[in-house]
Amino acid sequence: METRELRYFVAVAEELHFGRAARRLGIAQPPLSRAIAQLERRLGTVLLERESRGVALTGPGHVLLREGRTVLAAVAAAEARTRRAGQPPGLVLAAKAGASTELLAALLDAYAARPDPVPVDLRLCRFGEQSGLLREGAVDAALLHLPFDTTEGLDSEELHTEGRIALLPAGHPLAVRPALRLAELAALPDLPAPRFPRRDGSYPDGPGPEIRDTTQLNQLIALGRMHAVLPESARSQLRPGIAVVPVLDAPPVTTVLAWDPAARSRPLAGLVRTAVEVFGGGGANGDVTDGS
Repeated sequence: METRELRYFVAVAEELHFGRAARRLGIAQPPLSRAIAQLERRLGTVLLERESRGVALTGPGHVLLREGRTVLAAVAAAEARTRRAGQPPGLVLAAKAGASTELLAALLDAYAARPDPVPVDLRLCRFGEQSGLLREGAVDAALLHLPFDTTEGLDSEELHTEGRIALLPAGHPLAVRPALRLAELAALPDLPAPRFPRRDGSYPDGPGPEIRDTTQLNQLIALGRMHAVLPESARSQLRPGIAVVPVLDAPPVTTVLAWDPAARSRPLAGLVRTAVEVFGGGGANGDVTDGS
């Protein structure tokens, strides 16, 4: 299969309509229909059920949609990494805006003190963006936060593990408690939990507001519209009007430095070694080669 064919099929499979997919791709509908029919003949299976108002995916179509997205993402990542390899030496590190500030400063300061550092461009992200940028090849490494993010398909180094706290409007009755449990927070009908974006940008169902960044989260909590359970380090980013209460049974949050396992970069290897030296290296998962 050609990447063009995969791109055509993914567009139709996501739009479930040949006309909308053609407009999205910027091509006419007849050649798009012919390309999909040719792909089906070559694979020897039906990928789409043609209906009067659109199309529906068959079982093989669902498989190709999943695999096709993976292939196209890998091709895009390869293109991005190749372009960046031709640029002057440097690293791009993605981190969630407002998170892990002290940890990030310690890592960057220690890396800058190495005998062979390169410039590090820091890319601050909204919730959930770091992983996608790393997988797309737009950045060399990213600070991810488990269990909110995932390191599936990535190599990583654990940097820090911390407990979690509840953020509540300052005047709420629970704000004066010495500690809380998750069940108590879940039982608050007037303060729903926020909904954070998934890897694909969609949001889970629920009554809470959709949250894109720390500023929005802080303001809605202070206004009494929701509560949130975040890592202990979030204390440093809070605005007035927000109370903090430890949550006894919330799973801990682990911050990791993650990178692509296929990376071949001396600067990236130096950054990973710095993380091991500064944070103890107790949770290494993979290594990065010092290739050029």
